[in-house]
Amino acid sequence: MHHATPLITTIVGGLVLAFILGMIANKLRISPLVGYLLAGVLAGPFTPGFVADTKLAPELAELGVILLMFGVGLHFSLKDLMAVKSIAIPGAVAQIAVATLLVWHFPPCWDGH
Repeated sequence: MHHATPLITTIVGGLVLAFILGMIANKLRISPLVGYLLAGVLAGPFTPGFVADTKLAPELAELGVILLMFGVGLHFSLKDLMAVKSIAIPGAVAQIAVATLLVWHFPPCWDGH
């Protein structure tokens, strides 16, 4: 069975670093968000020391989108969605139509050549 050890290591390392720097920022009476941002800078590819695997960026981006969508979904109720249906439904149909037309008319642009 294949295990995604680099992905797990990167996530755990980033979370631990963010937690520690967030606690330090909180002790200094500044927002923990500053510590989280600093953790991202320190784990990034432009600083010496622990560097996250840059090949994992697409996987981490997908995971981030999944978590963002989950979090947003927790805060919406059916009543809220029904209140904006007059804007949301035509907007969704227009977005689908435009994306379909773009993919249909410009496929040679996206073949990698």
